[in-house]
Amino acid sequence: MGAGQTQCAICGAPTASATISQNNPPVDRETLRFARAVLNRPYKFTILLLVANLFVFLLMWQASGTEQSSLWREFPEQVLLAFGAKQNYLISTRHQWWRLVSPMFVHVNLLHLLVNMYSLWIIGPYVEKLYGSAKFVVFWVVTGIAGVLGSYLTVRPALATTFVGRFLFKPEDVLSAGASGALFGLVGVLFMFGIKYRHELPEGFKRAFGTGMLPVILINLAIGFLGSGFIDNAAHLGGLISGAALGTLVHYRRPGERATVAAFWRVLQVAALVLVGVSFLKVAGEVRRLTTTQQAAARHVAPNQVLLNYMQAMTQAQESLSAVIYDRDTSLLQVALQKLQATAAPDTKAEELRHRLLELLMKASSQVPAPTPGGSPVATTALKERQDLLNQLTVWTRDYNDWVKSSTLSAPGNEH
Repeated sequence: MGAGQTQCAICGAPTASATISQNNPPVDRETLRFARAVLNRPYKFTILLLVANLFVFLLMWQASGTEQSSLWREFPEQVLLAFGAKQNYLISTRHQWWRLVSPMFVHVNLLHLLVNMYSLWIIGPYVEKLYGSAKFVVFWVVTGIAGVLGSYLTVRPALATTFVGRFLFKPEDVLSAGASGALFGLVGVLFMFGIKYRHELPEGFKRAFGTGMLPVILINLAIGFLGSGFIDNAAHLGGLISGAALGTLVHYRRPGERATVAAFWRVLQVAALVLVGVSFLKVAGEVRRLTTTQQAAARHVAPNQVLLNYMQAMTQAQESLSAVIYDRDTSLLQVALQKLQATAAPDTKAEELRHRLLELLMKASSQVPAPTPGGSPVATTALKERQDLLNQLTVWTRDYNDWVKSSTLSAPGNEH
């Protein structure tokens, strides 16, 4: 309800506890009839999605050590990757297609989860009641995938050079996760629902949906513009556009219509649920590998061995990076990346250095140019990118050497 309104636009309930006088405007009976006919419908799949997201989050918290502080900071990168966060390299090179589905159930911390689940609790029931559970499930999965695909396609370092460009494009292949793409998809569905059916909707629903959704959309896009360094705006826009398209093409269930579901939508619902189930099975395999690695590190690997394994993986990754930069040789890249991702870091600073080296490796692999005549624009651009990469590697090497000196001097072999 807007400021100053004296009654709910949907059901006509007064906002004040005082006795209603004859001067108050009459209740919109058509809106009340429409609301009762539509909003009394069930919304069981909205609740199931809430439970599924919460369950995955609890599993991620357990994998992160169940420390209270880990609820508020980001989960470790290896945990996010194991539970299905999006990373372009893993999708394109290792063909982990299921990472186009799983990110909509992954959240980086408790605040991220609470914001998205509150939004689902507010928006989800409207969509499910208006369109039915079968269409709602299809909407959620399709727009969620569209959001992840939008994030995947906009990792374009060359286009993320301006303030406006960074709103949509990403300079690095960073991890991306969250249900916000699918949530923007539901907003897009309600936006087009209000516009498409504006001539038959009662006044209260006209104000709530359609153009009434514009402030929600614009405010969230503005927040995304201000937080473009950590908010995946491409995922939001991908979900919003796909949701608007579905809202344009798909009909809703009008008040008084029989609760029948076409076989076409039932098949699509089952297919969407099977797709989510298969992606969960793939995630389960990754989580088992993560658990095995953690148990081995905790039970069988001495602290000094953790440090030794870490430094060996870092050395191998540096050699692979040098081969890419100087010789354009990527033959050792995948093995080095896998070993570096699976290696435990002995402390927080070591984890930061590992993450930075991973980013340099993936950036180097994307900058390997094809041979071009000297002096051409492509060759000039490649030379600048190579020099920039060398500068970043120099800074990283200095920081890594400082860490090696401090860790070997301060730890006698059993601190990590």
